[in-house]
Formats: sequence, structure tokens, C-alpha cells
Amino acid sequence: MTEFFASLSPDAAEQVEYLINNVPFAIWETLYSTVLATILAYVIGLPLGVLLVVGEEGGILPLPRPVMTVLNVVVNLLRSVPFLILMVVVFPLSRLLIGTSIGTKATIVPLFIAAFPFVARLVEASIREMDRGIIEAAESMGCSPLQIITKVILPECVPSLLTGFATAFVTILSYGAMSGAIGGGGLGSMALNRGFTRHQNIVLWGAVILLVILVQIFQTVGTRLAVRLDRRISGKGGRKRRRRETAKKINNERRIGGTM
Repeated sequence: MTEFFASLSPDAAEQVEYLINNVPFAIWETLYSTVLATILAYVIGLPLGVLLVVGEEGGILPLPRPVMTVLNVVVNLLRSVPFLILMVVVFPLSRLLIGTSIGTKATIVPLFIAAFPFVARLVEASIREMDRGIIEAAESMGCSPLQIITKVILPECVPSLLTGFATAFVTILSYGAMSGAIGGGGLGSMALNRGFTRHQNIVLWGAVILLVILVQIFQTVGTRLAVRLDRRISGKGGRKRRRRETAKKINNERRIGGTM
């Protein structure tokens, strides 16, 4: 392939050679920062999202209203700041924790700070979609709030949480690509600093295509896992539901026939 581009343009051959030599490491940097930032974001965002639902008035673990107000304000405030501006603001914290504000490692701190409020809202939305009757049934059986959270709410919300995880991962991946504009590494840095700045279109579009492929892979995997685990739309769950509905219909008919 390099020989083919060299026959057309020496500059094209140089760009292709640059891609071949640097793409593997750029992909590694992109995935490394994205995966680590996503894990850290879920360490904070998952319990925070649960708390935003169970801690509200009428929830299973109500918290004082000022506490809930502060939590919502913090989440909304961090979500409202554009990522590039947030990254610049967080530079001193990155320098304090990691020792530098430039490079792939330095981007993990702003990625985490930008991502965990987003994750918290995704988790909150997933839990709010849950049937309230299931929680009431667990409460009537004497389950503690912790048991309801760990054994009822989270297991029931797994498909929706997986969909949210895929969305969060893709969003953090796009944030990481944007961080290339101000010192980050990975495919975003390759596309902006090498491709766009130096007008090397092959490098630019090569990095963009790789980012699109990564997004498609992780979004597809997350969606398919969520569909397979969702009993409401999977074949197995559908058959079980139809059996229950049929059995209920038969019992009702028998009950009506007995009264007659």
C-alpha cells in the first residue's frame, strides 16, 4: 500500500507510513484513557445515581433536602461546563495528582470529572424507568434499603444500565478525542495535531475512521448485551411472560366457571 501511494505522491507515502507506525500506540492510548476514566466515573457515578433516586422524598432511603439539593446542584454544574473549558480549569489538579497537565495520563483527571455526573444521570434515569411495584413488593417483604438496592433495583436495571454504560463509554471516548486539542494523546491528538494542523488529510481521515469504528464496536456490543439480558424483549423472557399470562387467564376462567 505504501508503494502505491508513493507512486502518486511522496507526501501520501509519508502519511501512510506514519499511520502504520503510530496507529497501534494511538489506539492503545485512546482505549487506556477511556477505559480508566470510565471505571473511575462509575465508581463515583453509580452510587451517586442510585442516591439521587433512593434519597429523594418518598424514596427508600430519604436524605435531608439540603443534601439532595447540593448533590443535584453539583451534578448539574459539572455537566453544564463544556469539556474543553473544564479540562483547562482542571489543569492544576492534574498537575497536582499526576505531576503534569499534558499527555494521556493527564487527561484522565478531567475525563473522570466530566464523566461521573453524566454517569450519575444515566444511572438515575435507568432506575426511574423501573416498575415501582417491584420496590413496594420488596418493602412489604421486610427488605432493608441496602437489600432493595443490591438485590432488586440494580439487578432489574441491568439491561438499561448496560445501555447507559455503552453511551457513557462512547461519550468519554469522544471527550478523549477532543482533549487532543490541548495536550492529550491518542487518536484525537493524531487527527488534530498531525492531520489537521499539518494539512495531512490521510492522517486526519484515517484517525477519524478509526474513532468511528471504535464507537460502532462498543455501542453495538453494549446494545446487544442489553437486548440479550432484557427479559421484556428477549425471546426467553417473552415466552415466560406469555406462559404467565396464559396461566393467569386459565385460572380466571376456572374461577368464573366455579362461581357459575
